[in-house]
Formats: sequence, structure tokens, C-alpha cells
Amino acid sequence: MSDLPGIVITGVSGRMGQMLVQTVRASDKARLVGAVERAGHDWVGRDLGACMGGPELGITVTDDPLEAFAKAQAVIDFTAPAATLEFAKLAAQARCVHVIGTTGFEPAQLEALKPAARHAVLIRAGNMSLGVNLLTQLTKKVAQALDADWDIEVIEAHHNKKVDAPSGTALMLGQAAAEGRGIALEENTESGRDGITGARKPGAIGFSAIRGGDIVGEHDVLFAGMGERIILRHVATDRAIFARGALKAALWGQTQKPGAYDMIDVLGL
Repeated sequence: MSDLPGIVITGVSGRMGQMLVQTVRASDKARLVGAVERAGHDWVGRDLGACMGGPELGITVTDDPLEAFAKAQAVIDFTAPAATLEFAKLAAQARCVHVIGTTGFEPAQLEALKPAARHAVLIRAGNMSLGVNLLTQLTKKVAQALDADWDIEVIEAHHNKKVDAPSGTALMLGQAAAEGRGIALEENTESGRDGITGARKPGAIGFSAIRGGDIVGEHDVLFAGMGERIILRHVATDRAIFARGALKAALWGQTQKPGAYDMIDVLGL
């Protein structure tokens, strides 16, 4: 077991953090070696298993990420942009693979991640599932085949606790559509419609967000033409698909050179 790659989970008390713990613990290809929470959290200093309501695991939750990263070969991080930026520096210092499922980054924050990839493997994706990454590739191909007379709208739905919109997955799909169409997404985005907005801008890629209940994640890419529509859809019913994808990325990263990668690279799509 000690030969297996050691994994640290950040934001371990969150719903994704706990799902990642369960996924790594169930794997015969990796071992859980650390759990990180923010300073002042009531899990810090306690056994992770007990915190999760089960038997003790012999892993103490820490608020010292560098100490945890130093014992690991990979870090899986579904937290918040500001925290992820700090984790990226520390993971690079420890030469750990850093798998980032965090969403909601500003462009400047994404730019700030780049130095870490010069020293370590950094794998970031708006969504870690195989199905969504296949959907991304299909979106690009369909957008490539259709002209600007077809409106493109990305419609996403998530649970009522999600704090960012559009979702990271929706932006990933929008970027794929923009690449297929040969345009810059930043200059051709339409979202947040309210009131008298005027007609839709020709060629724009629209985003619509739904928040409610315990929806894990639903994404539609709508191509609307005159008299016909094409809808590409992915529905996630179990958060475990993201955890499994993140673990796959952490294992794949063990044999890669330092650099910035995404799930398309991991899956070889």
C-alpha cells in the first residue's frame, strides 16, 4: 500500500471533499494521506473519520497545507479560487500533482495559476466527468459545422447552494462552442438577461443558469436555427462521477512532466 500514490484532499468537510475521501479510500490505486481545512474550522485537529461520522481513520485534519502536501504525490482541490491559488503555490513547492475542480475563477486568477505549472503538474477542469468532456468535444464539432445563423445557448442547472454562475462546466462548453465557431468567447457572451434587453446579439453565445434543490448538475447546449433545434445534453445524478474523474486525473498526472493540463488531456480525447 505504501507504494501507491498518496492523495491529500483540501476542503475536506464539504460535500465534494467528503465524496473525494470516500472515492480515494475505496480505490486500490491510491491512498489517502492527508486532509486539509481552513484555519478555525471545527474539524481541524480531529480525526477525519470521526468528523465524517464513522470510525477513526488515523488521519488528522490539518490547517497546514504545506505539511500535508509534503507527504503526498497529489492534491485534489475543490475549494474556492483564492484558496486554490495558495494551494497551487504550495503544491508546486512540494512538487505534487495539483488537480483543480474549483470553479468561479476570474481571468486574472487563472493567469496567476500559470507559474505553478512551470514546477509541477497542474490539471484544471470545469468538470471532471467523462460524459461532460465528451459533450465538450461534441459541442465544438457541432459549432464548427453550423454558421452564425444558429444561436447557441448553454443552459445549466445546479443545487441551491452553488455560489457561482455560470457554472465552470457551462463556461467550458461555451468556450468549446466559441472555439468551434472561431470567435473569442469573452467578446461574444450574452447572459444575465432581465427586463427590456433588446434582441439577441447575432453570433453571441448565451448562458442561462438555474438554481434549486439538490440538482447535482445538468447542462444543455442548444443550437437554435430557423425551424429546427439541436440539443446536446448531459445529466449528472451522482457527485461520485466528479470524484472518480479527479482521482483518475491525479493518477494520470504521476507520469507527466510539469505543465498545465485539462481533462481532455487526461482522457486522451
